[in-house]
Amino acid sequence: MKKDIILSGVGGQGILSIAAVIGLAAVKEDLFIKQSEVHGMSQQGGEVYSHLRLSSNPIWSDLIPEGIADMILAVEPLEALRYVNYLNPEGWLITSTEPLINIPDYPGPLSITSAITGIQNHILVDAVKTARDAGTTKAANMVMLGAASPFLDIREDSLINAIQKRFTGKGEAIVEINTEAFRAGRNIAIQKK
Repeated sequence: MKKDIILSGVGGQGILSIAAVIGLAAVKEDLFIKQSEVHGMSQQGGEVYSHLRLSSNPIWSDLIPEGIADMILAVEPLEALRYVNYLNPEGWLITSTEPLINIPDYPGPLSITSAITGIQNHILVDAVKTARDAGTTKAANMVMLGAASPFLDIREDSLINAIQKRFTGKGEAIVEINTEAFRAGRNIAIQKK
């Protein structure tokens, strides 16, 4: 098993929490993991991305070369397109449809959607609405993780266990909301797959 994943979004969207949950689940399944991340903590809304490599064999580099990624998982659609050159031809682009307009020349939503739907394997998710239905828009990142989960080669129960570990300090209600958001995102991807 080998999965190379680019996680992308903007500050405050929970990209690093997605990476942490996947990492916890991968460790539970005795997988090797390497991660590299860039984030500007001084600015909410700044670019955040992470290279996440999972394998049943040792991994020597934490960076994913262009054209190799099995998945781009994005919580912001324009950020998904920023890394499309990393995606291999059979890879999946899974992104939220909700833009976070943080630059003055942000492209129109139709041009972004058109570019995303031009990619062979893609899933568009209204993560904000789905998270709101689960209890809070702050769980949009777990909706997106759920949408990616059928393609990760990590068991669903391992991911749910990792969500519980990640959020247990915030109380049972937060754990339940994030778990429900994950399951809702997973159901969306399974229906669209």
